[in-house]
Amino acid sequence: MQDTRPVERAARDPWWRDAVVYQVYLRSFADGNGDGVGDFPGLRSRLPYLAGLGVDAVWVTPHYVSGGADGGYDVVDFTSVDPDYGTVEDVRGLVEDAHGLGLRVLLDIVPNHTSDRHEWFRRALADPDSPEAARYHFRPASEEPPNNWQSMFGGPAWSRTPDGRWYLHLFTPQQPDLNWTNPAVVEDFDRTLRFWFDLGVDGFRVDVAYGLFKDPEYRDNPGIYSPTLFGHGPEQAMTTNQPGVHDVWRRWRAICDSYADPKMLVGEVSLADLAEVGRYARPDELHHAFQFRLLKSDWDAASFADTITEALAAFDAVGAPAPWVLGNHDKARQVTRYGSLRRARAAALLMLALPGSAYLYAGEELGLPEADVPDQARRDPIFFRSGGKRAGRDGCRIPMPWEGGEENAGFSGATPWLPQPAGWAGYAVDRQESDPGSTLALYRQAILLRDLYPALGSGRASVTRTGDVVRVDLVAQSGEPGAVTCWINMGATPAGVPAHRLLLSSSPDVTGPVAGVLRLKADTAVWVTW
Repeated sequence: MQDTRPVERAARDPWWRDAVVYQVYLRSFADGNGDGVGDFPGLRSRLPYLAGLGVDAVWVTPHYVSGGADGGYDVVDFTSVDPDYGTVEDVRGLVEDAHGLGLRVLLDIVPNHTSDRHEWFRRALADPDSPEAARYHFRPASEEPPNNWQSMFGGPAWSRTPDGRWYLHLFTPQQPDLNWTNPAVVEDFDRTLRFWFDLGVDGFRVDVAYGLFKDPEYRDNPGIYSPTLFGHGPEQAMTTNQPGVHDVWRRWRAICDSYADPKMLVGEVSLADLAEVGRYARPDELHHAFQFRLLKSDWDAASFADTITEALAAFDAVGAPAPWVLGNHDKARQVTRYGSLRRARAAALLMLALPGSAYLYAGEELGLPEADVPDQARRDPIFFRSGGKRAGRDGCRIPMPWEGGEENAGFSGATPWLPQPAGWAGYAVDRQESDPGSTLALYRQAILLRDLYPALGSGRASVTRTGDVVRVDLVAQSGEPGAVTCWINMGATPAGVPAHRLLLSSSPDVTGPVAGVLRLKADTAVWVTW
């Protein structure tokens, strides 16, 4: 029998290869000044909670001065802080507090576009011959748009200026796309990176990292964007995954590596081909490249097993760790997508076992469901640009519940910017902290065991499937004892699986094993030794 004793994990070098990163939607996390909007003082006050959860880093969604058209992703000034959230000094304080607790801080950077209120775009509108106009994609006046390119949020990707020109925006019209063939754009973002790195920030999540460059001839796309796809593929060939984008990441990686304590980058790489996603994480490019196929997979054993196998192979081919994500600020919450909290807990245990980094979205550790937001309260441009046909992302951005007995579940003394639904206080942190069977307790236990067993998170994995049961065998890279197997039953009936000792179960109704066999109930995951 193998030695299954836990081994304290050695100091991580580098830390990001197997980190657990916690994503904060800043506007919805914690309100420090009582105006109904989350902010940096609120986040600073909750850092001990994140340290107690056991995560390694916190990633903060955009905090910049913004036009407000797309949740902060339409940036007016890349070296500023929106007054709703605080000041640059608040960011410095956040970094100092986080580092004191052993946490790293990642910010969000948006290089694909600016706000239409950015000074560059204002000058470009005022003077077609200005240097600033060359920093965007303008096309001459004509009756029809320059090509068939579509916005990710619905409708054409081209809008007209008052003087009749067309400008490109792959998101809302308030988010004009930058022209990354222009050296002024490249150099300005170099300065932006260094501004925040010099403040002590440890890295960035890079928005639309698969974008930036477009076909220089502005040829038609062979298809149009579909939100049902796992990612963008050949149908978006002229607007995504252009070769020049890799030169940008090599440039940014060199900036990261120039610091005594190197910085890190994680890119949003929403491409259908996982081998293409892996190329963004080559040794001289991004440290992590998000692949979203697991996040977009239905509750299906074959889909999960195939995705994990393919993703591990794609990242292993370039010597990179695989980042895993089941939820974020752009996707309906797991409890609702999978159809039950039981399934969401099982999926979480599977993800936290896999080799590589795990990215958690604020509130998933509480088992929050997708909220039903009244139409009159919605804020997401997807809802409005689709004429209400697409619900948008407001339902996963509802403010966090902290104290069940407090007004607005402890988020704020004022009316929250998005309404919390009835019963939201039942998910509050303080109510779950005292319950050993809570979802919060499950996440804390899993992250602790991930630290104790090197096979979890930083090991080597082999994936097999028998019917609706997926098996992931995990062995430490350096040969330490403590091999672990993760089993997940995604079917409707129990299954017997071999096990020596039960380390953790996603459901408290699983016990055993008996005579080397564990009865794995439906919609359940376990970590076992054998």
